[in-house]
Amino acid sequence: MAQLKPVYLISGSDRPKIRVALERLRNHFEEGAVEVLGADDHPAEDAVAACNALGLFGGERRLVIVENVDAWKAPEAKVVSEYLKTPPPETVLALVGTEMKKDSALAKACAKLGEVLLFDAPRKRDLPSWVAKQFEQHGASADRDACRLVVEMVGDEPERLRSEIEKLATWAGGATVTEDGVRLLASTSAETTVFMLTDAWGKRDVGAALAAVESLLERSGSRELPRLTGLLANHVGRVRACQALADDGTTAREAAGKLKMHPFAAEKAFAQAANYSPDELAHALVRLAELDLALKGNSRLSGELELERALVEVTPAPL
Repeated sequence: MAQLKPVYLISGSDRPKIRVALERLRNHFEEGAVEVLGADDHPAEDAVAACNALGLFGGERRLVIVENVDAWKAPEAKVVSEYLKTPPPETVLALVGTEMKKDSALAKACAKLGEVLLFDAPRKRDLPSWVAKQFEQHGASADRDACRLVVEMVGDEPERLRSEIEKLATWAGGATVTEDGVRLLASTSAETTVFMLTDAWGKRDVGAALAAVESLLERSGSRELPRLTGLLANHVGRVRACQALADDGTTAREAAGKLKMHPFAAEKAFAQAANYSPDELAHALVRLAELDLALKGNSRLSGELELERALVEVTPAPL
């Protein structure tokens, strides 16, 4: 048991990493030698009692996992600190949270004789690089555009991303993952339709825009129409703002800071702005405002038909 410490505090927003850390810890113990408690229902005294009781089994390795320790307060940290003065040599206590800080009383108590593992999910702007590293860990590689597309299609939830990356890496079989492979295999999230729609609109591809809407309606029904309309209108507004900045000589990277956009999103918005005239963007915003009113009861037509008609108008074919 020398390789394990008497206590581990595992916390952070990156749930997949926390799960992996727990799995590695559990692998040191027999299935029946693990007890799981919830901090919401069990104070630190209960966890300590479980550790001490398990330690009476005569040399058998035991693990006590306490989940959601964010619910514990300062008194629980004192209990854990007292317990760690003389912990049973064959028992390990694993405390799992989501927002624990290194300078918290519980973390300080655990750090003295144990280990504190904090796994925070990557920031949105760093996700493409994070995806590339995940591919490397699975023995695969992916080009930059493929990593960005994975984030666009799957979303920013690390656990869902990790699952899709594992699937893509297995499919690639050591070859480089490309955009075509991602489009072929990656499972789309509810937000994917929005990206597909805005990309199609930006390319003036009305067929692809209508297909994106059809995909959303098949999955979520007409209740998503007002939200989708609002998201598209916001996107058109950002493209119009980027167009104005570009006319003033502002670069996409500079615009990203001014508009609080991801640099990649700003680059895409600048490219789309070049496909439309100022009058077309102004008309699109007015037409989408009319669509919003129609969806709120100002039309006798179905919401699906109103959206399709509006898309045809605001996504003209290339000149």
